[in-house]
Amino acid sequence: MKAVILTAGKGTRLRPLTDGCPKPLLLVGGRPLLEWLILRVREAGIEDILLVTNYLEDMIKEQFGDGSGLGVKISYVTQRETWGTADAFNSAIEWVGAESFMGLYGDHFVSEGTLKGIRDAHVESEVTVTGLRVEDPSQYGAFKLYGDVVTGVVEKPPRGTEPSKYANVGIYVFPAKVFSYIAKTKKSSRGEYEITDTMQLMIDDGMTLQMHEIHEGDWLDIGLPWTLLEANRRAMAGLETKIEGTVEKGVHMQGPVWVKKDARVRSGAYIEGPVIIGEEGDVGPNCYLRADTCLGRGVRIGNGCEVKNSIIMDGTHAAHLSYLGDSLIGAGCNLGAGTITANLRFDKSDIEVTVKGERMSSCRRKLGVIMGHGVQTGVNVSIHPGVVIGSGSWIAPGITVQRDIKGGVIVYKMPRLEERQR
Repeated sequence: MKAVILTAGKGTRLRPLTDGCPKPLLLVGGRPLLEWLILRVREAGIEDILLVTNYLEDMIKEQFGDGSGLGVKISYVTQRETWGTADAFNSAIEWVGAESFMGLYGDHFVSEGTLKGIRDAHVESEVTVTGLRVEDPSQYGAFKLYGDVVTGVVEKPPRGTEPSKYANVGIYVFPAKVFSYIAKTKKSSRGEYEITDTMQLMIDDGMTLQMHEIHEGDWLDIGLPWTLLEANRRAMAGLETKIEGTVEKGVHMQGPVWVKKDARVRSGAYIEGPVIIGEEGDVGPNCYLRADTCLGRGVRIGNGCEVKNSIIMDGTHAAHLSYLGDSLIGAGCNLGAGTITANLRFDKSDIEVTVKGERMSSCRRKLGVIMGHGVQTGVNVSIHPGVVIGSGSWIAPGITVQRDIKGGVIVYKMPRLEERQR
């Protein structure tokens, strides 16, 4: 069996984190998101993998190469136009040949053993699809079922009309004949060729689609910024202490901590794991790293700083007296002394975030800043919960940021915020 992983999307709901960085390369638990999926595919006994690419594909190819570093064989094909999931899978037709294959989306985080269980349950003459019981299937494709056999797929049914509580999570095992049904698939109302429509054609033609049930905790769709924090928490749950860099005398570490190669932890640092300090990182002296903190390559966390439950990407510096809580910080940022990210509303209600121009609840009481790449803050900048700061922006000293900031601007002047193009 082979595996086909779709990685062509732009990840627009994750902007600004996906500005200049493909979603599969976002940092989760000390590795790129896609690396976790490749390791799970390998665990399932599948070593031949095809990545279907488009957006910033050269970065993905450079990261994974031929796959030998992960013990697999990786090939690539470009989806020239992103015309939907069925079209993306159809890009693999020549590479797959006559074999069956596991089809996956590259922005999913799956737990250890999940893909192996799906492969073990697969019957060669059938199609295996994966379902998860959810309270609100209206946000997914919902399965119509007869026992464990799928008799229909309804895409995002209105509440109260869903055929079951089982959502399609987008992990499949297809026979090669699926390509003949993709060829018959028509564009959906969204103007795309949907693999769920292909599945309905297979059902209508009498093919058996067997649902394999997974459970909460087995799978997570990384579709919104704060889901990266949840994936990071899950990835770090099994962390073991590993010291590959330098830890000076006077550092206190409690719980699992991974200090990667050429990283340095200076005296007086207090670390409560699970915590990951990336290659060439520089932590301390006299700082506090709390659980579920993941630092990328070359990250500097200096004197008097506290970081909690955050992902901080490569090359970002917070050198003095800053607090970063429940936040997502892009690469190459420079945070001035006293930069504070608030992560809890004064009224303790769930934090709302603007995603693609629409306000939505994160369903989280604690969420800090979502900061793009190359952002600079001056001294004593305070940022309210759930604020999104676009890549390349500069925020002048002493500003309290209460609303989202678009990319590539300078924010200045008190008491009313003003901005101009850099």
